[in-house]
Amino acid sequence: MQTKLQIDSAVLDDVSTLISLLNELFSIEKDFPPNEDNQKKGLELLIQSHQSGVLKVLRNSKGLVVGMVSAQLVISTAQGSLSAWVEDMVISEPYRAQGYGRALLQSALDWAIEKGATRAQLLVDLDNEPAIGYYQHLGWETSSMGMRRLMLK
Repeated sequence: MQTKLQIDSAVLDDVSTLISLLNELFSIEKDFPPNEDNQKKGLELLIQSHQSGVLKVLRNSKGLVVGMVSAQLVISTAQGSLSAWVEDMVISEPYRAQGYGRALLQSALDWAIEKGATRAQLLVDLDNEPAIGYYQHLGWETSSMGMRRLMLK
């Protein structure tokens, strides 16, 4: 990393900037079209769920959010412990390839470890080769499990 940036937990005042980051992320993910109302609700819920989830942000020297990642806890019967579900990992283009993403992701994983999680998992868009390579580079293993979804509402 060149310039040290600050990593901390998101606050409600960050929501509008976080929506912009999500729009950047969702522009490359086929499954999740941007919907600012839904994103606002989801971000607010996540920021307020201090025990079961965390939303970590990367701030530049001016305090502006330039990256984000979330982690939420679920119970894993396979592990017999908590597991962390990682989502919404995105770094603004000018801050990529400098080690900031690794540090941001690690801060969310550290939070999960402190909460007792013994595994973390995430989804990667199968068409997003840069993301697939990025997570492979960081040591994330490919799983033989495939995601399925059912919209409940």
